Amino acid sequence: MSLASLARRAAGGFFLAALLAAPAWAVEGFDLSPEQAGRVHAEPVPAAIAALPKDARFVNPGHLTVAITPGGPPLGTYATDAATVVGADPDYASLVAEALGLQLDLVPVAWADWPLGLASGKYDAVISNVGVTEQRKEKFDFSTYRKGLHGFFVKKGSGIGPIAEPKDAAGLRIIVGAGTNQERILLEWSRLDVEAGLKPIELQYYDDEAAGLLALQTGRADVVVRPNAQLVFIAARDGNIERAGTLSAGWPLKSDVAIATRKGSGLAQALTIATNALMDQGLFQKSLERWQLTEEALPRSQTNPPGLPKY
Repeated sequence: MSLASLARRAAGGFFLAALLAAPAWAVEGFDLSPEQAGRVHAEPVPAAIAALPKDARFVNPGHLTVAITPGGPPLGTYATDAATVVGADPDYASLVAEALGLQLDLVPVAWADWPLGLASGKYDAVISNVGVTEQRKEKFDFSTYRKGLHGFFVKKGSGIGPIAEPKDAAGLRIIVGAGTNQERILLEWSRLDVEAGLKPIELQYYDDEAAGLLALQTGRADVVVRPNAQLVFIAARDGNIERAGTLSAGWPLKSDVAIATRKGSGLAQALTIATNALMDQGLFQKSLERWQLTEEALPRSQTNPPGLPKY
């Protein structure tokens, strides 16, 4: 399967289709080289290693085998060699493997394939922007590490914002993906605005990224809402949009992103201890800074915290 085919299957939607046509490695502030000379490294964390189950069965002894979907920068994508997976999630995977005294083996997978692959033991963990939900907790254990955020981005210099709650978006024309979590939230925001006597939100839908961004630049739309990390990269690439606010992916609840491991494998607690050590040392924050995602850092990692409820 070609790189383009794998990426489209892995991520879906129009973001990757447009991104693959652009020289992503040329975007200022993002190192997409296979060498990753600036990657942050960690020393083994004795407490985390001691928390590993004595009978832990790794896919490859002495290695931490981690599945990741290379859906696009800055979270995970292919480097300029079209083979090495790089990004914020691969950096984090490298840090936790080093903290556990293990070598890292990254396995690129399609997003739809990770649950079955993890449950069947093809890999030890999944680090790929996986949010904690109560339904997923029935089959997997979780160690949190990032906030799940959507971003409100506007044309640079538009004066729109800050956007933090429903009233801030009243009357705005917002570009959103059909059938997405962002659409669900904004429909509820619009309902609350109307209920409060404010103007409804006008949702706009576009078939591809370029058309939506053009609408933003030409004044036919006011805001674009997508996963924050995607828009951070687009803002750096194009230089003509800026963030006007962020939104929890689980609004009105919070939605944390976590390492997923097999239920009952015993790895989650060791991963949580390792992550908290990385946070205490400032290494995790420094790794996110490389990808301009410091606002997504959690202050502490938790094992199996409350997740988003079943809908």
